[in-house]
Amino acid sequence: MRSSNPVFSRRGFSRDNGGYAGFDAQQAQAGTATNPYATNPYATDPATGMPQAPARSGAMTIDDVVSRTAMTLGVLTLTATIAWLALPVDAANLNKSYGIAIVAMLIAFGLALVQSFKRKASPAIILAYAAFEGVFLGVISAAVSTYISSGVVIQAVLGTLCVFAGVLFAYKMRWIRVTRRFYGFVMAAAMGFMLLMVVNLLFSVFAGGNGLGFRSGGLGILFGVIGIILGACFLALDFKQVEDGVTYGAPREEAWLAAFGLTTTLVWIYLEMLRLFSILSGDD
Repeated sequence: MRSSNPVFSRRGFSRDNGGYAGFDAQQAQAGTATNPYATNPYATDPATGMPQAPARSGAMTIDDVVSRTAMTLGVLTLTATIAWLALPVDAANLNKSYGIAIVAMLIAFGLALVQSFKRKASPAIILAYAAFEGVFLGVISAAVSTYISSGVVIQAVLGTLCVFAGVLFAYKMRWIRVTRRFYGFVMAAAMGFMLLMVVNLLFSVFAGGNGLGFRSGGLGILFGVIGIILGACFLALDFKQVEDGVTYGAPREEAWLAAFGLTTTLVWIYLEMLRLFSILSGDD
């Protein structure tokens, strides 16, 4: 099962491959008797019900993923705070701050694409992505706090944390099972969602106003909720990829890719939360 997140899409730590790229090659040569995953990639330990994890030195662990994710989110939070404080969003400086935020977003997007097409994880690129993404989020959050409601940002942060904790708990309890059907459904829904958002953006640019209304009013609330649900599904896919990476002995440096994937998903959820609470606040 490959993740919807492009950072994982070209990586081999998935059960589709019977192990991390090349890791099970020797076992495969010995036949299915020594490599049960060759015929049953979803094999589990009968005693625990959890996937059987081959032993491998220098392999990625959950602690590696947690520490790299904390570093990436820490850089993002730091630059977001600096941007919030250093880039004023008052009437005289709003356009300038928005311009800087857009440039930072484009740079972050470019860095994300570069990392996605690299064969190995680059901590420098991943941390640089987090830094520029933080600048964008800092300016947008400051503007929302100034012109809509000072409590919206806190609500969005808390909402993002709640979604993360809820999905993680549900995944660990096996209430969420990431299967091929689940993956296909999420990908189809995400493609449809993104297509509608692009169409809405084009209408707003060329026709003015709110486009088709997908980002305001009742439809805006509905699509905000859908966006958050999709973000939660992406989290489940990311947790699956992390679990498979640990289970099949992905190299330790792949933890940076896991951190990158989780960070991009959390940014998605935060932006959808910010938009949703902004609409709700405006309706009060």
